[in-house]
Parts: sequence; C-alpha cells; structure tokens
Amino acid sequence: MKFASFVHDGKRQSGVVADDRLHPFEHPVDLLDLIVEGEEALRGVGERALTASLPVPLADARLLPPLQPPTVRDYMTFESHVAGVARGYGDTVPEEWYAAPAFYFTNPYAMIGAHDDVPIPPGCGRFDFELEVAAVIGKAGRDLTPEQARDHILGYTILNDWSARDLQGREMRVKLGPAKGKDTATTLGPWLVTADELEPHRDFDGFLDLALTVAVNAETIGHDRLANMAWTFEEMAAYASRGTWIRPGDVLGSGTCGNGGCLAELWGRGGALEPPPLVPGDTVTMTVEGIGTISNTVVEGAAPVPLASARRRG
Repeated sequence: MKFASFVHDGKRQSGVVADDRLHPFEHPVDLLDLIVEGEEALRGVGERALTASLPVPLADARLLPPLQPPTVRDYMTFESHVAGVARGYGDTVPEEWYAAPAFYFTNPYAMIGAHDDVPIPPGCGRFDFELEVAAVIGKAGRDLTPEQARDHILGYTILNDWSARDLQGREMRVKLGPAKGKDTATTLGPWLVTADELEPHRDFDGFLDLALTVAVNAETIGHDRLANMAWTFEEMAAYASRGTWIRPGDVLGSGTCGNGGCLAELWGRGGALEPPPLVPGDTVTMTVEGIGTISNTVVEGAAPVPLASARRRG
C-alpha cells in the first residue's frame, strides 16, 4: 500500500494512494500515530479508506511529507558518491568508511513535501540536492541483527537531502559534522510505500534494485541503482539499533547515490562547479522506481541574521 499526508480544501488529512487518487482515512488521524499503533492497524485503516471514503484527485491536493519523523539518520552508503566528493579535496575513500555504515542525525523539523518550494539557506552560495531513498521504521527494536531488522522496516520513501555546500565545508572543519549546511530543508515523499510492494525488486544479495534518476530543469543530471549501496537497509537498521532504540517513524536515509546523485560529486570529479550550483527558479525532479517522483523548485531564502565572532579568551 501507499500512504500519504496531504492538504485538500484547507484540511490536513492522511490516507491511501490508489490510481492517482487519495482516499482519506475515515477518521482524521496522523499517519505517524497509526505507524506507532502498528502495521496491522495501519493496514486496516487503509483498507477501510479504499472502500468507504470519497477519493480526492491527486492533482487537487498538496502533498505533505508522509510523516513527521521523530528522528532522521542520514547514511553514506554509496562508495562512488564518497569517492567523487573526496576527489574534490584531493582525497580518497577513507578506510574507516568500509568498517560500518556511518550516519549523522539531521533536522526532523525541516521536512517539506514532494512539490513544495525549497528556500536557499541563509548565506548559502553553493546550493545542492542529494538523491536518496529512505526506510521508515515501523516497530521498536534494540541491538537487532540484520535478519531481525527486516521485520522492523515498515516501508520506503524518497529523500532529498538539500545541502548548502559552502556552509557545510566551513563548519565541518570544526569536526562536528554538518549542521547549518543541512538544516533548512529535506524533502520526504511523495508517499510511504510499504515494504511488501518493493520485495519483487530485491536481488539475490538482499538489496532493493531500483532505478534512481535526478533532473534539473528537465535535464537529467544523475542516475544510479539502489542496489549499488554498500549495506542493505536491514544492516543499516541493525547498526542504528546497536546499544540504543529505533522506534516507529524513525527515518534512515540511504545517503546520496552515485553517478551524479548530487552536484558535489560532479564538482569533485570534474574539478569545476559544473553543473553550476542551484539558483532560484531551478526545479529538481527525482524519480525512484516503485516509489514515485518528487519535484521541488528553489526560491530565495532569508538573509542571515548577523552574529558576532567568537570572543577569544587567549
């Protein structure tokens, strides 16, 4: 099944997607609340919506992020992406990358919908996209094995990890990881596709083999396959649960795919800002086989509020 959150006639709703129509849930309820209640409850409400509610044409609704996740872990599982970005700094893939699926926590309050405008972060001059797929956790777990973790993944959605590369580059020299470089917007959508719908795409090594493409202003910039990940989502979920809990609604991003999944990789490989950074008016469209398409237009953002430099204490 495909579950969506949306606004229609000024009313925020959740429901099921079928045949280019949205079937609202019979009673108003947030999708995350149903995910927390359990997959059986979620599917039951979805089945009733397909037969009992008056459908809304997709074209008449504004899609919201499918859910407002409590946490978002964003990984870095495509070796070609890591290699391309590292090349821009005269570097190679560090040996530590191969040891475990590294991730950082990004801002769960920055989620935007599949077709929302995205503002340029304050002070950013090198704005970039990142094409990813995200898994959504449906059941709590701790210290899971990858085999156990499969039962904890409810479904998948597309994730665009918008990135202010110049801000990110400066702040990461402090060695605390990205902060304001990744803080303004993350697209999640267009909907949540339950894991069973993508099982036919699973290969012999356990990876979901889906075609990924990204275009800027209708010109294809990058394409890859999800099966080129270095770790499966089950392994990522198991690592996330090591020594702690993963809980319903948690989002695990695959990290940026290779072969042009972001501009920074192309800049690193080519040694120049080509294609150029995103500017207001650019539209970034991402399509993932078996899930759908998201398309966001870049708009002007706010000017940065000035802050004083650090007080040096000698």
